[in-house]
Amino acid sequence: MERNGHTLPNGNDGEPKGQTTWKQAQNGTGSSSSSKVATASDDEWTILERVVRVLAEEGYLGPTIDQKPVVEFEYPEDLKKLIHFPMDDPKPSSADTIERIVRQVLHYSVRTGHRNFHNQLFAGVDPYGLTGSWITEALNTSQYTFEVGPTFTLIEDAVIEKCLQLFGFGEGDGILCPGGSMSNMYAMVAARYRMVPNVKSTGVTNLPEPLVVFTSEDAHYSITKGVHWLGIGLDNLVKVKTDHRGRMIPQELEASIESVLASGRKPFFVNATAGTTVLGAFDDFQQLADICERYGLWLHIDACLGGTAILSQRHRHLLRGTNRAQSLAWNPHKTLGAPLQCSVFLVKERGLLHECNAAKADYLFQQDKFYDISYDTGDKSVQCGRKVDAFKFWLMYKARGQQGLEALVDNAFDCAGMLHAEVIRRDGFRLVLEEYQYTNISFWYVPSWLRVAKPEQETPEWWQRLYTVTADIKERMVKRGTVLVGYVPLLHKGIGNFFRMVVTCHPRPSYASMMFIIDEIERVGEELPRAV
Repeated sequence: MERNGHTLPNGNDGEPKGQTTWKQAQNGTGSSSSSKVATASDDEWTILERVVRVLAEEGYLGPTIDQKPVVEFEYPEDLKKLIHFPMDDPKPSSADTIERIVRQVLHYSVRTGHRNFHNQLFAGVDPYGLTGSWITEALNTSQYTFEVGPTFTLIEDAVIEKCLQLFGFGEGDGILCPGGSMSNMYAMVAARYRMVPNVKSTGVTNLPEPLVVFTSEDAHYSITKGVHWLGIGLDNLVKVKTDHRGRMIPQELEASIESVLASGRKPFFVNATAGTTVLGAFDDFQQLADICERYGLWLHIDACLGGTAILSQRHRHLLRGTNRAQSLAWNPHKTLGAPLQCSVFLVKERGLLHECNAAKADYLFQQDKFYDISYDTGDKSVQCGRKVDAFKFWLMYKARGQQGLEALVDNAFDCAGMLHAEVIRRDGFRLVLEEYQYTNISFWYVPSWLRVAKPEQETPEWWQRLYTVTADIKERMVKRGTVLVGYVPLLHKGIGNFFRMVVTCHPRPSYASMMFIIDEIERVGEELPRAV
C-alpha cells in the first residue's frame, strides 16, 4: 500500500514483504549475517532512572525547588576539598558511587529554576523544552543531513518558518546556532559576503578598503569578539553613543558613518539591539533602517533578549521595524525559558547562508542522494556536528500554543511592572531609570544609615560607598543562599554598581516573588555594618 509515494508496512509484523526486514537482519535470517556485539551491563542504565529521582530530591525539578537554597555557596578552594575533581580513577565506579557523585555536584550547583534566581538573562527551564532536550540528548544525533535527522530537519524548517513569519522576514532563511554570540557572527559573515563576495577566496587582508562595523556602546560584547574572530579588527569597530535609556542615537550613527567614509574605510554592517543586556533598551529600528538604506549598509538586529516580546500582542510594538532588517538573532533560551542553548538566526535573503558558508564536502553532502538534498542543511552552517536545538522550542510551542506562550510573556512583563512600582513606592530604593522598555529593572538600595537629607550631600565619595554597599548586599545574599540578583556598572555613563533584576517566564514570577526580592535586599542592607 502506498501513501504520498511511500510504501507502508503490509506484513503481519509491520514490515514490508519481499525484502530483508530489520527483524530478520537482527535474527540473522535475512541477507545480513549476524554478529556478536558487546552489550552494556544492566548497571550502566539504571543511573538514568536514578537521575530523575535525584534531581527532584536535590531541588532541581518540580514544586519542591523553592524549599532549597538558591545556592550552597563555597569558595573554589573549599569546593575542591568537598568534591574530588581530578580525573584519576583507575577502576570503574558502581552506580551507587556515581549517584553519590551526582548528588555532590547538584548540591553545590545553582538552582536557576528557583523563584529567587534573577542573576542572568535566563532562569528556570520550561518543562516541555526540557523534555525536548532530554529526548535529543538520548537520540544523540546531529542536524547536518536529512538522513541522520529526518524529523528534526523538518522541525527546524518549521521553527524557522514560524520565526520568519513572526519577525516579518517573508520567504527568508535561517538556522539554529550555538548561542546568540555565534548568531551575531553569522550576520557579520553574511553581510561581509554580500558586500564583497570575493572575500571568501581572497580573505580580508586583500580588501582594497578595511570594512567597518557599527554597534551601540550598550550593545552585547559579542560584537566586539566577533570583529576580532572574523579578522575585521577592533580598530574597525565603531561604538555609537546611546541616550540615557541605552538606545543608539540615530544622528550619532549617521555622523559616525560619515566620519568612516572620510577616513577611506568602508562601512558595511550596523548592529542594532532589541533589549540591551543591562537596561533592556530597544533601538529605534525604523530610523536606523532609514540610515542603512541611505548608505547601503546591512542592518542586523540583536534581539537575543528582547525578541521574546514578539510573542505578545501587548508588547510586540517594541520590535516595530524589525521587518526592515537584513538579519536578526533571537534566543528563546533567555526570557522564554527554552533549555540552553536555543538560538535562532534569521536572514531575509533566501539561499545566502548556503552561498556564503558552503564548503561542498562531497563525503557528507553527496549530490546523488536518493532524497531531496535541499533538506541537508549542514553546508549553510559553519559547524559540522550541530545539536538539535529547534526541537526544544518546537515542543514548547506545540504544548502551549501561541496563546500559552503569550500568557507567559505577559506575566513576566506584568511582574516586572509590579517590581518597578514597588521600587518607586518604598523608601530607600532608587531607580536607575524612571521607565523601562523590557523586564530588566535596575535600582539601588540606600540603607537608612547611608541616607542624606539633601542632594548636594550625595558626593562622589557617597556614591562610591553606595556602589560598595550594592556589592556587599549581593555577597551576603549569595552566601545565605536566599537570592541571586546581578549587579552591574555602566562605566561609559559614569555609573557604578546597581542591582539589575531580570524577570523571566520560568519559574513563573508573581507579586509575592517580586516582594520577597525587595524585602530581602532591604533586610540585608539594613544589617550591613556602617563601616562597610
